[in-house]
Amino acid sequence: MPRIDLDAYVTAHAHEWLRLEELVKIRRPTGPESDELVDRYQRVATHLSVVRTSAPDAEVVSYLSSLLGRARIAMLGARVLSWRAVGRFFTEQFPAALYRLRWWWLGCVAANVVVTALLMWWLVDHPEVEQTLLSPGEVDDLVNNDFESYYSENAASAFATRVWVNNAWVAALCIALGILGLPVLYLLFQNILNVAVIGSIMTRHDRADLFWGLILPHGLLELTAVFVAGGVGLRLFWSWVEPGGTSRAASLAQAGRTAITCALGLVAVLFVSGIIEAFVTPSPLPTWARITIGVLAEIAFLLYVFVLGRQAAAAGHTGDINADLLEDRVATQA
Repeated sequence: MPRIDLDAYVTAHAHEWLRLEELVKIRRPTGPESDELVDRYQRVATHLSVVRTSAPDAEVVSYLSSLLGRARIAMLGARVLSWRAVGRFFTEQFPAALYRLRWWWLGCVAANVVVTALLMWWLVDHPEVEQTLLSPGEVDDLVNNDFESYYSENAASAFATRVWVNNAWVAALCIALGILGLPVLYLLFQNILNVAVIGSIMTRHDRADLFWGLILPHGLLELTAVFVAGGVGLRLFWSWVEPGGTSRAASLAQAGRTAITCALGLVAVLFVSGIIEAFVTPSPLPTWARITIGVLAEIAFLLYVFVLGRQAAAAGHTGDINADLLEDRVATQA
């Protein structure tokens, strides 16, 4: 890139920098002011990139870097509270992140389904294992009372909240511990082992219809969300193991920001599954109707990813929660 006249460049854009200074100082910006803050940030980030590349000047670079740092902090406060930003998150960032990471979590879904089926098949054929896990009395309680009553023994609203918090915590752990790799595999195995053990016990005692009738309505979406978290966590691990054409730190940082996007979005997905588990699973609706609701919720999620997510990814969205706040990305686009 040819060199520019730095003095002329500063004169031409100083008013934009001053305006960004003003916006940064506003403690409670309005919606239009928040949008302008983001727009000004992007422009100034481009200016910084131009100065660094074509007319490097330590004083100007230092000033613009400091200004952008303060603007970034201001945006993190202003945009989180913006309904417009929330809308963009669920229509662009989250579905794009899910779509771009689809092979990771689809692989995780497939692997867990296969392992669960094998575990359940093996446990059904080895009833002696049951005796090492539960006493005959505990098995009898589980088969004839505990499993079914679990979904209705508490008030639906309180139960939904408890289930939501618990599942969101498991998903968050899968993502947070993803940087280490093995803990994710352990969490996922513990999750499917519990399903396989209970499923095998119910099946061996001729209560498979009750088991699947209570698991499928909410379990399809719930387990999918947990497996998505597992896939995202494993992708986070792989980002520093095999960073590709960038540094390990940069690769991990980008994967980490995308993982945050997924973690936040999955909270909403698990909220829906929690509502289904609390209000649909124990309802007096016929089994086929309850399972249909669960299947429709799962289909809706998949359409969300593979239709809206594909469109968002095609439009250039990456799922990086701070992508439009990062100087390097803006400079690259410029």
